Amino acid sequence: MLLRSVQPNQFTFPSLLKSLSAAGDARRLINGLQVHAHVFKLGFHPDNFSQNNLIAFYFTCALPADARRVFDKMLHQDVVSWTTMLGGLCRFGLVDEARNLFDIMPERNSVSWNAMISGYCKCGRLEKAYEVFNGLPTKWLSSWNCMIGGLAIHGHGEEAIMLFKEMEEEMVKPDDITLVNVLSACAHSGLVDQGRHLFKHMIEVHGIEPKIEHFGCLVDLLGRAGLLLDANKVIDKMPMEPDASTLGALLGACKIHGNIDLGEQIGRRVIELDSKNSGRYILLGNLYASFGRWDDVANVRRLMNDRGVKKEAGWSMIEKDGTVSKFIAGGKLHPEATQIYAMVDEMIARIKLAGYVPETDARILLEIEDAGDEMNPVFFHSEKLAIAFGLLNTEEGGTIRISKNLRVCRDCHSASKLISKVYGRAIIVRDRSRFHHFREGECSCNDYW
Repeated sequence: MLLRSVQPNQFTFPSLLKSLSAAGDARRLINGLQVHAHVFKLGFHPDNFSQNNLIAFYFTCALPADARRVFDKMLHQDVVSWTTMLGGLCRFGLVDEARNLFDIMPERNSVSWNAMISGYCKCGRLEKAYEVFNGLPTKWLSSWNCMIGGLAIHGHGEEAIMLFKEMEEEMVKPDDITLVNVLSACAHSGLVDQGRHLFKHMIEVHGIEPKIEHFGCLVDLLGRAGLLLDANKVIDKMPMEPDASTLGALLGACKIHGNIDLGEQIGRRVIELDSKNSGRYILLGNLYASFGRWDDVANVRRLMNDRGVKKEAGWSMIEKDGTVSKFIAGGKLHPEATQIYAMVDEMIARIKLAGYVPETDARILLEIEDAGDEMNPVFFHSEKLAIAFGLLNTEEGGTIRISKNLRVCRDCHSASKLISKVYGRAIIVRDRSRFHHFREGECSCNDYW
């Protein structure tokens, strides 16, 4: 565009930044910094559309301090600016900073309150979200949606359904988003009968025609419960073509429940639909590996290489005194790396005595490319490093809060349960799709994720 001397306008950079925010490649930050430079160079730094998308972009890159710098330098922050900042700070666990920012916000409209509800939910402070929600003088539809959605990602399915019924009793008419949230809550809690009932309820009572998101939730619900054939029938009868997300939910269920025939069929379809998403290949590869089909595992790896698909790097983050520490699997750049790795060794030794057995199939397509360590590389996944940092840097008995960009692997999930028991700690992990609350050797998801 620039080479053809076509001048950008106020719509150019928001579109660029949104696409970069959605990208998962390693050059995302470098490209984003270049775009930021062009925003300034070409005189669009006073434009709120560009600035707001820059704020959102830096949050997707796990750089909350950079997002704050953009926000502070804006000539005029609008509602979107404040909402993006509040939600982003809460998502990274910077609740005190978010609260301080909220206190100086010039106008508190419904959007701001909803941002606080959503923000508290996203950083694992569900009780705080309820406090804000219950204190609202007027509960808008968006407020109900935020709270139901928050309950969903925390796996509180029964509470989400109760809140949905309360919403109906208050004569607040639900919309598409409401039903996606409540169906998602059912999927994360294994509430099959309730989910099926609500799917019919939205059509027969509220006259809401199911969209692909609603069908996706139903497929996810049935698949997680092991009803793979029922989930596949839903896909076959959908009035629209299934998207990669819907098929991916069924592929994940096939991996969990060990259905190689259906999993292979669905896996091939989803890879062609979403050919640049490394997670699709890894899931199919691990499904083959669990059945000892090593030639097929090699074929999946080869297909990834041929298409130039790189595995998205896994990372976990934890906040201490307003500073966010980011860990990658096997990473040793943190200033406290020596102490952290010593703590990992101690953690593994103690949970082994409590019954921990490392996963073997988790080593097939690992976060660590070089498995040269004499110890099992799953010991040094990013979640375990973050938990070790938390044990070293929080008070005894304090809660450890972690954010992760990928789905928690099965090995880290079982290890986290035992760590919570052995060390007497509550550990809250937010992965790509939901929260896991580990306490006394159990997880809030009931191993249903």
